[in-house]
Amino acid sequence: MLLNRSASLLYLHKLSPPPTKFFSHFKPSYSLLLSNPSPSPSPPPPLLPSCPSFSLPRVSFFCLNPPRQRQARPFATATAAAERKGTDTFFADEDVSWASLGVSDKLSRALYSAGIDRPSLVQAACIPAILSGNDVVVAAETGSGKTHGYLIPLINRLCSAHDDSLNTFSDQESIQSQRIFLVLCPNVLLCEQVARMANGLCGDDGKPLLRVAAVSGGQGWPVHKPDILVSTPAALLNNIDPDKRRCLEFMRGVKYVVLDEADMLLCGGFQNKVIRLLNMLRFDEKLLSRSKESVSELPVGLESEPSSHFTLDDKEDLQTDIISEGEENYEDVHVDDLAEEVEAGSNKRKDWRRVRKTYERSKQYVFVAATLPVNGKKTAGQVLKQMFPNANWVSGNYLHCHNPRLKQRWVEVTTETQVDELINAVKQGFKSKATECRTMVFANTVEAAEAVANILLKANIHCYRYHKDVSLEERSQSLTDLKEKGGILVCTDAAARGVDIPNVSHVIQADFATSAVDFLHRVGRSGRAGQFGLVTSLYSESNRDLVAAVRQAEELGQPVETAFSRKRSFRNKLKKKGLKKVRDLSFVEESVF
Repeated sequence: MLLNRSASLLYLHKLSPPPTKFFSHFKPSYSLLLSNPSPSPSPPPPLLPSCPSFSLPRVSFFCLNPPRQRQARPFATATAAAERKGTDTFFADEDVSWASLGVSDKLSRALYSAGIDRPSLVQAACIPAILSGNDVVVAAETGSGKTHGYLIPLINRLCSAHDDSLNTFSDQESIQSQRIFLVLCPNVLLCEQVARMANGLCGDDGKPLLRVAAVSGGQGWPVHKPDILVSTPAALLNNIDPDKRRCLEFMRGVKYVVLDEADMLLCGGFQNKVIRLLNMLRFDEKLLSRSKESVSELPVGLESEPSSHFTLDDKEDLQTDIISEGEENYEDVHVDDLAEEVEAGSNKRKDWRRVRKTYERSKQYVFVAATLPVNGKKTAGQVLKQMFPNANWVSGNYLHCHNPRLKQRWVEVTTETQVDELINAVKQGFKSKATECRTMVFANTVEAAEAVANILLKANIHCYRYHKDVSLEERSQSLTDLKEKGGILVCTDAAARGVDIPNVSHVIQADFATSAVDFLHRVGRSGRAGQFGLVTSLYSESNRDLVAAVRQAEELGQPVETAFSRKRSFRNKLKKKGLKKVRDLSFVEESVF
């Protein structure tokens, strides 16, 4: 009731001048990260001498910069291109072409037709690594071209395999041997975005190079077998669990697996479903490896595939082997559902007691993320190291760090000035652009986003809204309008990940992010694909120490990941390091007091 009352007060209050009594409902939690635009800017918050949080060991990612002497795993790099280019922080050197990276002529023409003339630094590093057939982890800053970085090489491999099968097999055999490229995404909008990008690569006839299908939300299973299937984990399981035959066929057909926003998929509510899918896919690899070891048991059809020789003992050993590779226990992670079908036809053979780790691989896994914490046993980075210890790692130059193409402005506000500063920040972006401007304003909660939207509307500033209480159709339409017409999008962190809105020139934090992951994804909405952007962050006295830590990391060129945790707030990390306790309450939660 108090939350509703505070939001109503925001809507009804006259904006100028703001009385102190009104702002007492919104105390220092209102945090925005930018420098004051006044003629005599206030000095930055003092850097705390007692702050040891940035002395933690660096995460052992391999970057595009020259690698250190100690190398824990193979990695790809585009260092030479970056060094010769010098000032270019996005594109690879002009001498680096799609053909030089191993991309076929057909796909190169499709890229040029789509207006993608040059690869980015991250693409120049990850494309050869993925084309090699090895498992790859791509950890690079937002807006660095990661989506095309995995689409291009895997579409290239699929097209090559498709052309080879047409030349080798009959039409029916070609259909049966069709390979599937699976992309898992955390939400429906990202699935649709990836599908659009894949469909945007067309051949000389103007048709997409490969058949793409998205299975998410209310969409059912595709009638025609796709080359590329983009899905959320829940939607995929809902479609393959009821039909065991479809499950077996699908798992056998999948040859390339991508986890987009891998850090999100491997943690939290997605983890059990995703780990289960990975186990099912690897289980199929081991079954296929077994069939190749026994020439007399080569499969003729699905019914006589080696899965029919599967036993209960094998299933238990498989599950133990898969999970124990990382020495982690995940609840509800099993291969029972996949095994039920094959157990029925078992001939009780006991010669395959335990599947060893040295099985022949038949699938390729690619993991993509803009934030990939590794400092913790259950973080996404550690899970990947345990499950895929031989994967190649490709890292962007500015992973978890300040992007030099972004100008940061930090504005400290009080209860008397916070609304005026918000309106000034919104208007600042439009003053600096002669053409259509796109601004994203972030709040921590749905209630806070609604309050901010009401403030702007009261000031006669039109805005779109994007949060979980807005229908999927309205959210999609808001993104379309923002892309086509420009304007202001007031949103929660639901819009911070995976949503590619070109030419966002200004990001405003009306609530300061509660975690480093959210902070990095928010500011990463601007300055994408080699462009420049502005980030304005409002912060209060209660956030001063936190802002000082973030600014210190920026000035020293250190990663923000020193305060890293996906579900743990900045204040808890800083408190552990002996800093002053930060009362980082959310925009509307503070109104309760």
